[in-house]
Amino acid sequence: MEFTNKVAVVTGGASGIGRAVAATLARRGVAAVALVDMHDAIADVAAELNAEAGRTVAVPFRGDTTDAAFRASVYDAMQERHGRVTICVPAAGITRDDLAVRVDKATGRARIYPIEQFRLVVEVNLIAPVYWVLEMVGRIAEDRAARGLKRWTADEGVQGAVVFIGSISSQGNRGQISYASTKAGLEGAAATIMKEAIFHGVRCSVIHPGFTDTPMVRAMGMDYVAKNILPYTQLGRLIRPEEIADAICFMLANSAVSGELWVDAGWHAPA
Repeated sequence: MEFTNKVAVVTGGASGIGRAVAATLARRGVAAVALVDMHDAIADVAAELNAEAGRTVAVPFRGDTTDAAFRASVYDAMQERHGRVTICVPAAGITRDDLAVRVDKATGRARIYPIEQFRLVVEVNLIAPVYWVLEMVGRIAEDRAARGLKRWTADEGVQGAVVFIGSISSQGNRGQISYASTKAGLEGAAATIMKEAIFHGVRCSVIHPGFTDTPMVRAMGMDYVAKNILPYTQLGRLIRPEEIADAICFMLANSAVSGELWVDAGWHAPA
């Protein structure tokens, strides 16, 4: 897929991987990218990206990515102003880390991970990304049906591309029962959507970043990072968001790439 004149949607665009993806897409010639986030800074980030690009390419949308009406309004606005969206990178995500079961030393009673926290992480990290993607696929399918097109054929060229943001935590990680479950869930979602969406010419894959220099990772504390993360990565440092963004754009652009890509900087969890 060529990026020139394409229209993209990136959630979690105010920082970290989402911001880096939007910036990389802008440099590679997309006509417009919807920068979606619930953070107040989203308008300022869009202005920064536009200044870096030397043109108006990033369009800010502030809202809750789990809200279906908000999701539809973003696609409506982008389609009306810039044309049909054909690239989607749903990068918004949260963590609510804690042990699945913790025994209180004083009482001896077990405290189980709060189910409301689990449901929140599932809504943000699994359900929302899937439906941001399905929104795009559905609109591409409608457009094709309106033009009398049925099963996609290779000579038409790729009609759309998706990359989900998985994680090395999808393999299991202590203290991340909810987060790891959602990232593993994206693997199944991506594999299923690929089998269905290719009927309409849309490719779908998932990238699994290792520990990346984002606000989410820095929230762990840099002392924790230095002691518990860096010694177990071959690279010896946190991955830069721009490195993940470059890998994502590779997956979007190269139609021969399918399935999953691990961008973990040689991370190996301690025994």
